[in-house]
Amino acid sequence: MLSLTRAARFQWISVVVAVLAALAAVLTAPSSAYAGTPGGAGGGTVRHGLSQPDYSYANAIREAVWVDTGLDGDGDGRTDRVAVDIVRPSEPAAAGRKVPVIMDASPYYSCCGRGNESQLKTYDANGNIVQAPLFYDNYFVPRGYATVLVDLAGTDRSDGCVDVGGPSDVRSAKAVVDWLNGRARGYSARSGGHAVSAGWTNGNVGMIGKSWDGTIANGVAATGVRGLKTIVPISSISSWYDYYFHQGAALQDGPEWLSDYVESDSAHANCAAAQQKIIDGSPRSGDWTPFWTARDYVKDAGKVRASVFAVQGMQDLNVRTKHFGQWWQALAAHGVERKVWLSQTGHVDPFDYRRTDWVPTLQRWFDHYLLGVDNGIQRQPMADIERTVDHWTTDRVWPPATTRTTSLSLSPTATDGLGTLGTRHAGPGSTESFTDDPNLWEEDWAAAADTATAAKTVFTTGTLAKDLRLSGGGTFTVTATSSTTSAHLSAVLVDLGPATIRDFLGNGEGITTLATRSCYGESTAGDSACYLDTAADTTTVDHTVFSRGWADLGHYASLSHGVPLTPGKPYTMTVQLAATDHVVPAGHRLALIVAGTDGGLILPPDTTPKVTVDLSHSVLRLPLVGGSGALSTRAGAAPRGKAALTPAPAPSVAPAARLG
Repeated sequence: MLSLTRAARFQWISVVVAVLAALAAVLTAPSSAYAGTPGGAGGGTVRHGLSQPDYSYANAIREAVWVDTGLDGDGDGRTDRVAVDIVRPSEPAAAGRKVPVIMDASPYYSCCGRGNESQLKTYDANGNIVQAPLFYDNYFVPRGYATVLVDLAGTDRSDGCVDVGGPSDVRSAKAVVDWLNGRARGYSARSGGHAVSAGWTNGNVGMIGKSWDGTIANGVAATGVRGLKTIVPISSISSWYDYYFHQGAALQDGPEWLSDYVESDSAHANCAAAQQKIIDGSPRSGDWTPFWTARDYVKDAGKVRASVFAVQGMQDLNVRTKHFGQWWQALAAHGVERKVWLSQTGHVDPFDYRRTDWVPTLQRWFDHYLLGVDNGIQRQPMADIERTVDHWTTDRVWPPATTRTTSLSLSPTATDGLGTLGTRHAGPGSTESFTDDPNLWEEDWAAAADTATAAKTVFTTGTLAKDLRLSGGGTFTVTATSSTTSAHLSAVLVDLGPATIRDFLGNGEGITTLATRSCYGESTAGDSACYLDTAADTTTVDHTVFSRGWADLGHYASLSHGVPLTPGKPYTMTVQLAATDHVVPAGHRLALIVAGTDGGLILPPDTTPKVTVDLSHSVLRLPLVGGSGALSTRAGAAPRGKAALTPAPAPSVAPAARLG
């Protein structure tokens, strides 16, 4: 063996020590965000998988740019420009480093406000933004992101006309993504001005927003635009037909009301022709027209390049879970990376029901998909579900892999209007009937689930011997005859048993706003990062409606063209039930209520029919975790109460008041 001199040994040991020290430094130092490479954080640091607030919010660059959409929606002879308000850190820009973008495109920045406190944009004397609604700028700009707030076409400081989720809405936001990636033109003024480029960004864009804002994120993702890396749609529409109709049954007034509500004064003056196109394209017949095809993002799920972090209130009666369910299913079919939070709230932002978990989870998501940080968020459980109030569980995949579609039959009992739900098939000729009463709604029906009444039929399981979990969307295939030329159907799933739930029918839709505040990010004199705290608003109930579906029987053959019914003739139709994830506990019962107009949620038909259901040709199919073996009931008859059918107040569905 070759020996080393003392000096050589010392030199060799010194080299080893230096190498080990360098390695230790690499292993223990905060990981960098790979400055200078695509997805870099502008040189910022990352600790424990999260970007750090290295930059000054007070010294952030604030500017306004108008991006050319290439459209002339208001017909003034020049292409429309949409207003883009930007807040971005100054330090990366000074060093020549590029940053990614968090973008919220909205029609609400001047008319209605955003968030629980209805914040509006405010500006300084130079027209640069002072208050940017919500916490995104306060929190993420110090962490190396730019925030970009876009006024949709026809709103606030933008040109053009609102077209309620159509090509103008979507293109006005897509054009900004294109501009951020060097593919569209931006200017320093609404008209004239000089050209402005977005050389400060690396082009990585994440879109976020609740309701209409998140809807636009869905729509832009469905164009397949390059540079859009992720979207976070919160209680958002996936097909505008399904906001205004449910299988032919009208849910509320037409989209022209909503466009009129959010349009700016200049758009009101210039968009009469565009408004008439909305009216002409969306007849109240319930028929699917080309207008709705242009606003259906589900059909284009195969174009989506972005990852999707969807958030949905399972008791949202505004943007109902049908939107989330069909979007999720389509994304899954095309292998899109995705994650979901499902809460027990109504139309509520997660910042207002799970704030301390939401902010770091959202940050971890954006850090991974926009900064390129390998923090493992994509390997964490796919779904977070609020099982009981403020108690959350997770699933590795959603729906769980053991979920199976299970068929349940409807059978009569000795009492008309009260039947059973299970595996026993009804004999030929078995029927149940109800007479439509638009003055009643699902809460009235569920409160009287064990009482025979003229306006509904109810089918219940026996008392459950073990918990029964439904995960996903079900269907109810019904064969029915109407006594008149029109009929609407409602199919409602109810958990019969006591529970404490979020009061989703209350003013806060499951939350109450407190007087205290908590802070997320940095504040300036004009834009506070401190927001009113919230807490769960709960109520104790003896039943919980957890999924529903509606249909116009005249659209049994096609959504494209409804027809008058022939009285006494049987028609078969499959009613889609909204996606959910609900556990009916052991000791409770599962009920299916079949009725007519769900008052306050769908509009009544033009007649008041008596509808007869052929039980032997009707079936309920539910996504049960564990399949048919999961349904286990105790021996003995299910209890029957004597609840009175007193009409309960139904929710308002005025579109402008409810969409945002």
